[in-house]
Amino acid sequence: MTDRYELKRISREGIPAALQKAERYRVINDPSSAESICLDVLEVEPGNQEALVTLVLAITDQFPSAPAEGVRRAKELLPQLKDDYKRAYYSGIVAERCAKAYVRRGTMGSGELAYHWFREAMGWYEQAEKRRPAGNDEAILRWNTCARILARDEHIRPRVEEPVSPGSE
Repeated sequence: MTDRYELKRISREGIPAALQKAERYRVINDPSSAESICLDVLEVEPGNQEALVTLVLAITDQFPSAPAEGVRRAKELLPQLKDDYKRAYYSGIVAERCAKAYVRRGTMGSGELAYHWFREAMGWYEQAEKRRPAGNDEAILRWNTCARILARDEHIRPRVEEPVSPGSE
């Protein structure tokens, strides 16, 4: 039997302080607490853009333990971002952090999965670059990071299909 609790609502006036606290929890590597705070903010103010971005980042901070589940949850939030640039940029962040989670795993096939996710991230960063505000080079910086990781890590490569020769089946 699991206990069910009715969650308490925060005040609208407390939202700025709650968002600051969520960011602090991310900084001290407690993303589940940051996630919970963002969910509290979104209960009071659905569509709060800062809470959505922080929530996406808090979810991606947890990728090392369950990237596939986290990607699904983070991607469900992205359409709620109102700005085209931010939607593309944070889609790239989700993909890049998923790639890095696979790199850290280092298990059989993780290099191929990481490659896929890095390339997806780079595609999103290219879209974000086209929509970026003047002077905002974040997407370029992230694209370059992905490119450098791909260039230096020989284990991160696309999947190579092995040719099937007659009689080998």
